[in-house]
Amino acid sequence: MPEVKKQTREPIISVLGHVDHGKTTLLDWIRGTVVASREAGGITQHIGATDVPFSVIKKICGRLLDSLSAKISIRGLLFIDTPGHEAFTNLRKRGGSVADLAILVVDINEGLMPQGIETIQILKHYKTPFVVAANKIDLIPGWRTNVKIDEQLERTRDEFYKKFYRLVGQLSEHNFEAHLFTNVRNFAKQIAIVPISAKNGEGIPELLMILIGLAQQYLGEQLSVEIDSPAKGTILEVKEERGLGTTVDVIIYEGVIRRNDPIVVGGKEPIVTKVKALLKPMALDEMRDPRERFQNVDAVYAASGVKIVAPNLEGALAGSPVYVGGSELVEDIKREIEDVEIHTDKLGVIIKADTIGSLEALVKILSENNIPIRKGTIGKVSNLDVIEAYSVGMENRFLGIIIAFNSEVLNDARTLARDRGVKIFENNVIYKLIEDYEEWVEKEREMDRLKKAEKVVTPAKIKLLPKCVFRQSKPAIVGVEILAGTVHSGCRLMRRDGKVVGRIKEMQKEKETVKLAESGEAVAIAIENVTIGRQLNEGDIVYPFISSEDMAQINREELSEEELKVLKEIMEIKRGR
Repeated sequence: MPEVKKQTREPIISVLGHVDHGKTTLLDWIRGTVVASREAGGITQHIGATDVPFSVIKKICGRLLDSLSAKISIRGLLFIDTPGHEAFTNLRKRGGSVADLAILVVDINEGLMPQGIETIQILKHYKTPFVVAANKIDLIPGWRTNVKIDEQLERTRDEFYKKFYRLVGQLSEHNFEAHLFTNVRNFAKQIAIVPISAKNGEGIPELLMILIGLAQQYLGEQLSVEIDSPAKGTILEVKEERGLGTTVDVIIYEGVIRRNDPIVVGGKEPIVTKVKALLKPMALDEMRDPRERFQNVDAVYAASGVKIVAPNLEGALAGSPVYVGGSELVEDIKREIEDVEIHTDKLGVIIKADTIGSLEALVKILSENNIPIRKGTIGKVSNLDVIEAYSVGMENRFLGIIIAFNSEVLNDARTLARDRGVKIFENNVIYKLIEDYEEWVEKEREMDRLKKAEKVVTPAKIKLLPKCVFRQSKPAIVGVEILAGTVHSGCRLMRRDGKVVGRIKEMQKEKETVKLAESGEAVAIAIENVTIGRQLNEGDIVYPFISSEDMAQINREELSEEELKVLKEIMEIKRGR
């Protein structure tokens, strides 16, 4: 058998974080150091990625790398520089993420923001190791560049640690143990926080050193790839390019792809086509020349980003696979997409997303939050989605809803949803979608509880207060104290002798009408069909009259000891009537 040639590819590193926290600035600083120095053989620009060779990392880190005990075998680092969790979720392959490591960039002055929280949720689901870059330390008042933290002025040092430990606490809320990178003892169990300034490069050498160390220590075989095996990749974006038609920007994570290779591309239906051209941007130190945007290459090896030009790519989907090979791979591609989409007959919510990666992340997080899914598909929210949600709502209205993540709602579907009373939750942050949905369910359940409470009479004990008769009849208005339980407007009243007398027409507390009054409260009640001094007197004790039907609906497990005691009194009175 011929010898299988292998090589160690670059670790693929995704740069993630909240808007304006400095993701692009971080990569710009790394790229800028090389562009400025015109270093020969420097950083190479890929589609959606930046390849930083080890020689450049060594130049940036200097003697810091001496602290790594093992011999460094990796060729460099491949940074995904289309930042955002949407791009990260599209970096997917069957069973996990294409990204080997991630940098979560957080503005230390703002702490974790919505997209940052979203990012760590997704990193957790994909089990992707990550480092936190606590950016913008240069904006801490009094900060002196390249001066150690403990050598900063006391007030500056105190301000840094206040913000740093807030970030540690926020990460702890999501079950991550985090420490300053110098204090991390076990990188497999603890998250390293590296204070940086992406603006002036402070802390970036330490950040790169930790990434190299993590790659060396924990990735190992994961980075070993066959040089000549057919390429496997994932689509970051589907784009229309002038003169080229529809193209796909792909991250190749395994093997090699060559011009004229047959490929199968993931879509609603797999696309079998042939590579017409492989395009890569010019090297960074040449990109200032606007005449050339891309260079046409014959082959691309993992790990790399490339723009693929091929016929019939209009139906390609971001987040779906690209494999070198022919029609024999169609079923594999189909299964991979079907693994993500959900079609069932069980009661559950309808979910829509814009890409396969986004849908996969949404499915994982909803499942972890025990929210059942009836259907999960890619695309715009249509009338069919609304009709399906409506049918679910006929059986369970809390599940008869649509969750749309980065997915457009068609106008007809929005109108139909409004007419049918189908709730649509829209957002581009998954955890916000879940929060909004759970808050809505909670409010709806509380409204149901209150409506039910108005109809079902519950045990209570009421005392008519002396010298608090404001009107004797038509209706009688008297001040009362609720001695136990909860009293609802509309209930009939029963005396201690079992005689039913009048009905509470209205209750007021501090001149405001209320629907219920609880134990310990004093309210004024208007009682129909009663005259004070005849059927009822000051100082009397009365109870809500509980019919046999109401008695059957009372859940005794939900009653307090005080309410159970009153219920026993009411039952004894009714038996003695």
